[in-house]
Amino acid sequence: MRILIGGCQQEISTFNPVPCEYEFFDFLRDDEIRATHEGSDSQIGGAMAELQSAFGENLELVFTYDAEGTAAGPLRHSAFMRIASEFLEPLKQHAGEIDGVYFSLHGAMGTTELLDPEGYLLEEVRKILGPKVPIVITMDLHGILTAKMLENINGLASFHTYPHVDFADTGRRAAKVLTRILKDGVKPVAARVRVPAIVRGNELITEKGAFGAQIRYAKKLHENPKVLSAGFFICNPFTDVPELSSQAYVFTDNDPELAEQHALQMANDFWPNRHIMQGQLISLKDSVARASEMAGPIAFTDAADAPSSGSSGDSNAIISEMIRANYPHSRLAPIADPAAAAKAHELGVGAKFTMGVGGAHDPQFTPLELEWTVESLADGTFTCETWKYEPTIGPTAVLKSGNLTLVVTTETVILVDRALFFKVGLDPKDFHSTIVKSPHCEPAFFDDWVEANFNVDAPGATSANLKSLGHTVCARPIYPLEPDTEFTPKTEIFTRN
Repeated sequence: MRILIGGCQQEISTFNPVPCEYEFFDFLRDDEIRATHEGSDSQIGGAMAELQSAFGENLELVFTYDAEGTAAGPLRHSAFMRIASEFLEPLKQHAGEIDGVYFSLHGAMGTTELLDPEGYLLEEVRKILGPKVPIVITMDLHGILTAKMLENINGLASFHTYPHVDFADTGRRAAKVLTRILKDGVKPVAARVRVPAIVRGNELITEKGAFGAQIRYAKKLHENPKVLSAGFFICNPFTDVPELSSQAYVFTDNDPELAEQHALQMANDFWPNRHIMQGQLISLKDSVARASEMAGPIAFTDAADAPSSGSSGDSNAIISEMIRANYPHSRLAPIADPAAAAKAHELGVGAKFTMGVGGAHDPQFTPLELEWTVESLADGTFTCETWKYEPTIGPTAVLKSGNLTLVVTTETVILVDRALFFKVGLDPKDFHSTIVKSPHCEPAFFDDWVEANFNVDAPGATSANLKSLGHTVCARPIYPLEPDTEFTPKTEIFTRN
């Protein structure tokens, strides 16, 4: 049994003005994929383990190409076409020799010219491998599932957790679908229901939020042997594409009525909660004023500038308000500013200089000009506390001005935990206030020990204030952009029997 494995993952914000480049990706080729993912808590690692368990010695895994890009602005189209060529070319030498395919995708890519890159890749894969080879994929629940994707795959598994902790489990679920196709001859049919709502906020946390009801429903469906997979996409509201929406999906073994029944149920249960599945935000001014009077520690969630969601990471909006308001407490913040980091490395530890910091990429932020002291310098990578990623920070400096401490990176890096701070020898617990550039971190990182976590209505390319973003491409009306949006459920059926 020869099963081909590859991947292409990235999440973008349409509203980030900085195009993503080819160099923003890490690439694995051929057996590098096995060496990196085998035994790991990744989607590919989970799929490998399940396939090896299912087929034993009667299995040959064929590794081709895996591109993993950091969340960013829209991918420059020429860069995507280069990646697409590198992704597709190895498949041509295996055409006619492959029994099945597993791909690790995300679902929220977008280029400067193409709004469904993953659909394009799957369509091209289908042309190369032919109509009979089963293709099964994994996706992030923030992906935007498209008709073109569904027309070219045989199966799908998506994350069941937010914050995400079920990487390997999702890969295992996808591999089980592929195994049932190859061993048992099941004939997948899919139903999806698109819900005209984009959502954000704490109610999406699957362990305790309202959205957890859809995930529990989907997981329960897996107990029925006729159900191959089920899940719910809350999409990435910052990827402005035609099929942007929340979506329920169910794959069954040749039973479209069963798939339709359960997809409709999940969608109808989700719709009434759209009002509470929005960011509960506090104004910039009020958050700083309230925190000024508190003993602390305090977290300021700046989800509007979350690099893990596709922002540029260079917002200084919260620290600028703190400066304006003479904030009396110590505070720690990350920011991407290549020029400031380079200046600090040029001058060295202990040097003092005056320079504007912030707004290095996004012109809506005005550089904050202060006198800075270079406290320390760093470079290289760091290891996330729980995620498998090891972001590259580039030349980095810890700069201090009064009671403000900045970790200034050259690269825009994901900030889903405290690992960047630890990398430069700092601990948020030693500061009264920390600016957290992630919509939701695991509770132990901040929420479990801070006095308050203010979800700040700051400007940025990934703001939970969805009306502020400026969507122009997605189908309208859609809630909350049009508060009076109505929902008339419609099921779409896809089959490759």
